[in-house]
Amino acid sequence: MAREDGWRGRPARSALDWPGMRSHYAWLPPHADPSTTGAHQVGVSFSAHTALERSAGGRTVRGDIPPGTAFITGPDAITWLGVAEPTEALEIYPDPGLLAGVGFGTGRPCIEPAAGVRDGVVFAVASLLKRAHVTGAELSDIEASTLSYRLIEHLGQVYRPGARAGAPPAGTLGPATLDRVVQYVHAYLAGPITLDRLAALAALSPYHFARTFKSTTGMPPHRFVTTTRLETAKAALVGSARPVTEVAQAVGFGNVSHFRRMFHREFGLRPAQLRPPRRRTQPGAGQHRKNRPSPSAPGCVTVAR
Repeated sequence: MAREDGWRGRPARSALDWPGMRSHYAWLPPHADPSTTGAHQVGVSFSAHTALERSAGGRTVRGDIPPGTAFITGPDAITWLGVAEPTEALEIYPDPGLLAGVGFGTGRPCIEPAAGVRDGVVFAVASLLKRAHVTGAELSDIEASTLSYRLIEHLGQVYRPGARAGAPPAGTLGPATLDRVVQYVHAYLAGPITLDRLAALAALSPYHFARTFKSTTGMPPHRFVTTTRLETAKAALVGSARPVTEVAQAVGFGNVSHFRRMFHREFGLRPAQLRPPRRRTQPGAGQHRKNRPSPSAPGCVTVAR
């Protein structure tokens, strides 16, 4: 594992090799210099960005990026023309030979680009790999290779040039059904989200839905919902001064103590550690507190290929 330490011992950049893929994680501060996301990668921005400018294939666009957004690159890399907010991202580079052997058929990678999309499979796989980078959570070779095959199968089904919607692999959810479930989760984070409701969106029994959802994404439904809630909360804590209680309630945690415990378990940090540094009001007024450093947040990184 290649690692460069950053804020509070967190990995500012790290890289891990897995069976069938390589993952690059970054947690970086705002930066004005251009940075690059390589070709033939599958990545997720875990941080929110406003009016972020990027260039790919000779075309430059500017737009907002909500946390959890996926970027799939084809033969053209993405150049990010400066990042004004702290950013966190994970990029996955599937093995070219494995891509060619699972439905791509040309002997070289061929992925149809997609920018700024909600993709439940990509988000789930990236979240599981990110946890290994950030907390050192164990991911066995069989677990990692299963994820890599599931991801590549998903790319072939959704992002291969000329791919057409057809019957999903046995025991999995089709892309349209999964999108419907993912959009519902994001839309109703603040309220109760039940297995019954998610299963109804997929027109399946709760038991069958739970099994097929995990087969599709690599995560059981309850973990997917919890991860989405915690990632959304983390982006809000980094990017705003909203009280922790308000952020917790906005993502569906009525019990703030439970939110803090879950947050620490997932990220190895307490929510307060992600807050902007406090400013002193008047010299000499009250006790002086040490300013807490704001987290350098990751974003898109230049990847040596």
